[in-house]
Amino acid sequence: MGKKPVSLHEVAAHAGVSIATVSRVARGIGQVAPATRRRVEAAIAELGFRPSHFGRALVERRHKALGVVFPGLSGPYHSEVIAGFEEQAVAAHLSVLILGTHRLKESSDLVLTMADRVDGIAVLGGSVPDDIVDTLRARGCPVVVLAGEPREDIPTIRTESVESTRRLTRHLIDDHGYRRLRFVGHPAGSPDATARWQGFREAHRQAGLPVPRSPLLAGHDQPAGMIAAQQLLDARELPDAIVCVNDECALGILVGLLGRGVRVPEDVAITGFDDVPAAALTAPGLTTVRQSMRALGARTVQVLCAAINGEDVPRDEVLPSDIVIRSSCGCRPADRL
Repeated sequence: MGKKPVSLHEVAAHAGVSIATVSRVARGIGQVAPATRRRVEAAIAELGFRPSHFGRALVERRHKALGVVFPGLSGPYHSEVIAGFEEQAVAAHLSVLILGTHRLKESSDLVLTMADRVDGIAVLGGSVPDDIVDTLRARGCPVVVLAGEPREDIPTIRTESVESTRRLTRHLIDDHGYRRLRFVGHPAGSPDATARWQGFREAHRQAGLPVPRSPLLAGHDQPAGMIAAQQLLDARELPDAIVCVNDECALGILVGLLGRGVRVPEDVAITGFDDVPAAALTAPGLTTVRQSMRALGARTVQVLCAAINGEDVPRDEVLPSDIVIRSSCGCRPADRL
């Protein structure tokens, strides 16, 4: 078996610089301090680093394509993020390859195969194991994680979720006097859901209420929300308010409860997260947290292109979110909280 090729990451670690600096020195572009350049060149010579076929294609922008990896492609959240991603990619004269892993066993191999066909890859947090992201980086493939846990070594673009969920939950507690609240969603494997569950618990702690130990576990789509609605009804005691992990789940619960004669918000308040288009069209309108899903996709492309070009990129960029008050929480509609 032949010796494993030396990676950009190994050269960077040996020289004590960033991968971007090694890329600039290897490609002969950009400004690098003379002493730093000599240190990187020495590391390249000592380790015997040679750019791979993929590396040469990257330098030449041969592929002129970006890859993006999602756990699935259904639902308004994914479609909006993809729309923003594609719009920005088209503006940069790049094509887009989209992979829905559906968490299949062979998905890791598919992601690694995609790396040979694109100039860089964006991965939605939780789509593939962290070691696959590490492998991509070690191979010299620029990677950006969107809506994922921040890491020191890989750029992450995400939307603020903890504080907005905390504020929304405090609104239900402080402004409406609700005391029995239930979080519906499945934090495991979803960085966004984990952050929102954290914000929900922090609101209880700050309000001096007992901190919930576990959520009502449910999927993040409308059918799962309808199943969760039945579970809540089977418990024979509805909470005062339901804080859902996202709008799709919330809309499923809303439909499920209304169909059984439960009044919203008179019998139970419901909130969501995302502000998908349907959130404003229901009766009652859904109180939620608005995040710009298109901006998330577009900004991911900007950062990925910067990484491909060997430029410095943010390690962890957090996009803002806003609370949108409608009627499902018990308020009269307003613009923002």
